[in-house]
Amino acid sequence: MKVDDFAFDLPLELIAVRPVRPRDAARLLVVRPDRLEDRTVRDLPALLAPGDLLVLNDTKVIPARLRGRRGTAKVEVTLLEPAAGAAWRALAKPARKLGPGDRIDFAPDFSAQVVARGEGGEVTLDFDRAGVALMAALDRWGETPLPPYIHRPGGADAEDRTDYQTIFARKRGAVAAPTAGLHFTPALFAALNALRIRLEMVTLHVGAGTFLPVTAEDTSEHRMHAERGVITAHAAHAINAARAKGRRVVAVGTTALRLLESAADESGKVAPFTGATDIFITPGYRFRAVDLLMSNFHLPRSTLFMLVAAFAGLARMHSAYAHAIAEGYRFYSYGDASLLFPAEPS
Repeated sequence: MKVDDFAFDLPLELIAVRPVRPRDAARLLVVRPDRLEDRTVRDLPALLAPGDLLVLNDTKVIPARLRGRRGTAKVEVTLLEPAAGAAWRALAKPARKLGPGDRIDFAPDFSAQVVARGEGGEVTLDFDRAGVALMAALDRWGETPLPPYIHRPGGADAEDRTDYQTIFARKRGAVAAPTAGLHFTPALFAALNALRIRLEMVTLHVGAGTFLPVTAEDTSEHRMHAERGVITAHAAHAINAARAKGRRVVAVGTTALRLLESAADESGKVAPFTGATDIFITPGYRFRAVDLLMSNFHLPRSTLFMLVAAFAGLARMHSAYAHAIAEGYRFYSYGDASLLFPAEPS
């Protein structure tokens, strides 16, 4: 398909730069095959049924943005994913002035050496520490890696450290938040539990590649970034048991959906999974493991808008986004949400 098929115009004032408070006060656009409904995230329990299973991504965003110096020159680094030992793949600005052997100092006792340079501003950095020690240094010196469309003078602030993290985040490793999960609160979890709507956790460490623009003209020419994920045997059993009983599996976020679909066989049975996935979902894909999808509003021409268009129908999603824009819904990571029902078979 042509990438331009997924284009739409979004007024800049609809890009949310802060979340609503409380989190579950965000608006929720329910996209059914035959109609749209304007609701709020607090209405989610009433839109589901007892026994439905919500699958959430419990990845935790690390303070992956670092500011340092190569000599006297300023350098900004955003970590992407771990490599071997104490090395990480990262995006650097300005990358063109960095080469193997260069040292970047982030603090008097915290530095990394460039060991390789790739394309598009990517470098491989070998830090002076690894594991728990590196995470402690990131906690002290790193910043929340806000998406490029959220601008803060001086970078992310203290509020972002909390706001850009789900309340159920547990497994450190993401450099971008699973944003549909940002809307959940203890009160919402309690309301879901009261109606016997179950929860299960999986882990997909969201990478900065989720924000990379699609530069190809056709979707068949785009190479999807890979992300690391885990589905435990316990989670796989719970998901399969729900489906066996005729219950719906509701993916909270495109990250949870991509992981489930990566681990599902042709019958929809989900196997335990540990590894990387680069699944790229576009219209025509047959979904096997997910019955409903909760998702934020995505960028035009992005792989995430392609995914929701595959799930609910391209024409339907263009119509839903046009409605959301006309009604002033807030877009992107700190924005409002949608609950998508699958497109009816053609």
